[in-house]
Amino acid sequence: MASQILRRVLGNQSTGNSSSSSLILRNYLCSMSPIQATMFPGDGIGPEIAESVKKVLNTAQVPIQWEEHFVGDKVDPRTQSFLTWESLESVRTNRVGLKGPMATPIGKGHRSLNLTLRKELGLYANVRPCYSLSGFKTRYDDVNLVTIRENTEGEYSGLEHQVVRGVVESLKIITRTASLRVAEYAFHYARTEGREKVSAIHKANIMRKTDGLFLTCCREVAEKYPDIKYEEVIIDNCCMMLVKNPALFDVLVMPNLYGDIISDLCAGLVGGLGLTPSCNIGEGGIALAEAVHGSAPDIAGKNLANPTALLLSAVMMLRHLKLHDKAEQIHNAITKTIAEGKYRTADLGGTSTTTDFTKAICDNL
Repeated sequence: MASQILRRVLGNQSTGNSSSSSLILRNYLCSMSPIQATMFPGDGIGPEIAESVKKVLNTAQVPIQWEEHFVGDKVDPRTQSFLTWESLESVRTNRVGLKGPMATPIGKGHRSLNLTLRKELGLYANVRPCYSLSGFKTRYDDVNLVTIRENTEGEYSGLEHQVVRGVVESLKIITRTASLRVAEYAFHYARTEGREKVSAIHKANIMRKTDGLFLTCCREVAEKYPDIKYEEVIIDNCCMMLVKNPALFDVLVMPNLYGDIISDLCAGLVGGLGLTPSCNIGEGGIALAEAVHGSAPDIAGKNLANPTALLLSAVMMLRHLKLHDKAEQIHNAITKTIAEGKYRTADLGGTSTTTDFTKAICDNL
């Protein structure tokens, strides 16, 4: 193939069409250059499922060159976490990355690694498609919705202090800038993906100023998208409606804490966090796809982990890079493997190892 293109270029040059030949040659050389992407394998089962992703993408001949950064064992004073400044700079430079699970201490210890990434990289929107996988039966059929979560503020602003002994105060921060930004992304996403409705999830009947501001911003953005239906749903009612009939929703946009809860609820509708992809979107087009499940230290190193969530997150990353054919090829291989039922990990009701499951996907490519 290379020799054919070269002959065509040389032939064009001999006929005097040098500008056309240069363009062909430049496009060919660009197509041969791999895309630089950052990978955080994470900890626990992270390195194992990251290896699965690399093997599947390599089998599919995806032009990705990984720049790996591992979670350290010492706090970097520049980030106040185990993530180094160099690892953050890698994402800023490459503009795209994939992240495995990273454990966060509960109630003590270092700053959350996930929070560090969101804050330092400006990852303002967490996008989690929730859809039924063909051939994998759950309580619900044909679930197809997307949660879009504001990712930088709300109750997760990390602003807590002790007022007096026995009294701790946590500040919920809602800003117009962040609310408009995530609302704009939600409506843009809905229009781009051919979705028909955006639902703003809130608790403005109680938190009138904070959630009230969020709703005001959503209404303002909704006016610019008359082709998209807009509704507002109180979060407790939203949970009930999701469990009764997920088909009532299409795209859901919400503040940080609500998004954390609702997106996990939605994952339960289709089989759990092990099947749910995710991608964080930042200013300037940065995209960091991630598996949102835990690091599962109890099965780490035992070749038992399910790599599906990280694989599907990689598929989201490839679509962000406009590698739609490769994304579809890998997605189809994953769903076919699960639907066949011969190779499934324990969480999917099977007995296969991570290695066997990964090999089956590669065989279906």
